[in-house]
Amino acid sequence: MKKRNWILYAALAIMLALPALSPLEQSVAAASPAAVDVKIDNFSFLPPTLTVKVGTQITWTNDDDIPHNVVSNDQSFKSRVLDTDEKFTYTVSKPGTYIYYCSIHPKMTGKIVVE
Repeated sequence: MKKRNWILYAALAIMLALPALSPLEQSVAAASPAAVDVKIDNFSFLPPTLTVKVGTQITWTNDDDIPHNVVSNDQSFKSRVLDTDEKFTYTVSKPGTYIYYCSIHPKMTGKIVVE
């Protein structure tokens, strides 16, 4: 019976200590850049709108059966034409709102909000 109580007290101590570690883990996560994926499928960018932090690496993957590309309105980034399963990666370096599209299919649009 004593051994069982010791295990319960140890488990309780760990559970009480976890919230104290949480802010430390969050600050470490915030210090390192994130990575976000955007799928190109069925003539759409998914998700169509992203909100990310400066330093986030965004990777577009063409999951469609036809070629597409990724071009920002302000020309801050532009991919080559991507065939099926090809990728384009861009790391956002400054805050702002970036509208982008596929220049082959201009009705395909997306938006990135960088905080």
